[in-house]
Amino acid sequence: MSPHSERPIVKFSEVRDAFDFVSFGQPMEHAAVLDRMTGAIYWQSDNADVSDELPDDIDDSDRYIAIPHKNDLDLGKPLALAFARKYLSEGFETVRAIFNHPDAYARFKELLAAQDQLAAWHAYEDVQSQYALRQWCADHGIALED
Repeated sequence: MSPHSERPIVKFSEVRDAFDFVSFGQPMEHAAVLDRMTGAIYWQSDNADVSDELPDDIDDSDRYIAIPHKNDLDLGKPLALAFARKYLSEGFETVRAIFNHPDAYARFKELLAAQDQLAAWHAYEDVQSQYALRQWCADHGIALED
């Protein structure tokens, strides 16, 4: 591909699916890589049932880019704290303390469920994730179609 060639247009839903897959586990547990030349996405996981065979030149960073984990886009603890600050004014310190312990995300969701805020959290997380992922694509020259 010459530097002036058009890059493929990638469906946002495919990038989002790969992002969700990568973010489902701990960082490095699942991975997805986008081929900038073809738009293909290769999936990798510790679970062999999910893994694609990778191209021989997968280490070519000009051609391939790893789909980020939500933590790479500050969509883990920072997003939970931002939500707490905005929607749980009295619960912000509690949420901050939760994230100083193991199983923080599960405890955070239990707190949200107890305060009937779980649906609001999911909506907020979805909007912020979509925005951050679209920005990441723009920053890396990935053309999207909806």
